[in-house]
Amino acid sequence: MSGRLRRALACAVAAVAALSALTACSSADQGQTIRFALDWTPNTNHTGLYVALQRGYFADAGLDVEVLPYTNTAVGTVVDAGNAEFGISTQGQSTFARASGAHTVSVLAPLRHWATGIGVRADRADITGPRDLDGKTYAGFGEPGEIEILQQVIRNDGGTGDFTAVTLGTSAYEAVYSGQADFTVSYLAWEGIEAEHHGTPMKYLRYTDFGFPDSYAILIDGNEDWLTANPERAAKFVQALQRGYQAAADDPDAAARDLIAANPGAFNDESLVFESQRMLASQFMKGADGRVGPQALDQWAANSGFLYRKGLLAGPDGKPLIEEPDWSRYFTNDYLAPA
Repeated sequence: MSGRLRRALACAVAAVAALSALTACSSADQGQTIRFALDWTPNTNHTGLYVALQRGYFADAGLDVEVLPYTNTAVGTVVDAGNAEFGISTQGQSTFARASGAHTVSVLAPLRHWATGIGVRADRADITGPRDLDGKTYAGFGEPGEIEILQQVIRNDGGTGDFTAVTLGTSAYEAVYSGQADFTVSYLAWEGIEAEHHGTPMKYLRYTDFGFPDSYAILIDGNEDWLTANPERAAKFVQALQRGYQAAADDPDAAARDLIAANPGAFNDESLVFESQRMLASQFMKGADGRVGPQALDQWAANSGFLYRKGLLAGPDGKPLIEEPDWSRYFTNDYLAPA
């Protein structure tokens, strides 16, 4: 049942029961719909959102939430423009957006760690570490900073960081599977599992195994102006969403069923959804305290600081930043549920 329908039914019942209850419902519905922008078609990065929708967490908080489908416009642009109040991001995307002047801030970290790795075919005996990628061909995506990060990981392993890069987008995976390229960057809990299912097993080199700072693989960015103007509604939304992601981490199979139920016909391989959610829950979602959501300054400073030190961050004027940002302003834990 949609959040809108739940609210309508609740108000109808209250109207019959008592005039005071009707007034309360009407007041709760006066606010605008909270719009949430997806970064891709529904997948396990979004499970917590769909858990919150399916189980009525937003409706329980008196919120009407609309999920905006994926478009070619970057989520950060959509949120900054005020066309969505919240949206899916990554630490890198969030960093580039705010540095350039976007009025966005990260409010929740569903995935606390890198969930991607350097992927090569499992039968490539000549590639055992990042240093072996020197002179090879990288099938990439054209994302800001991706080349510099790979170069640094290779150098951390004793290589030179010299390789050929071709931008292929989602065709990058097939290029590596077929041997047309040597390596790519794969999302471990989706393309990694998918490759196994398709009979093209891969092996992965993880950034943090070679001295590169950890990163928040998935973040929720909010429009900072809207957050300031609507602090109570913002907290209700973030905490309901946090509750959804926490449920997805605590019971991944039940959460996978919610994701599938909310998106009928979207997944040709439903077993992939279950395996993916289990991997995310076991490796990437929870902190040492078992919680999903909080962010830490040291992780922001280490990973986003690398982008700054490499001269990759530009300000609103398009010129490289000459002063390192105050990373504490790029995220906030203020809207999360109390520990």
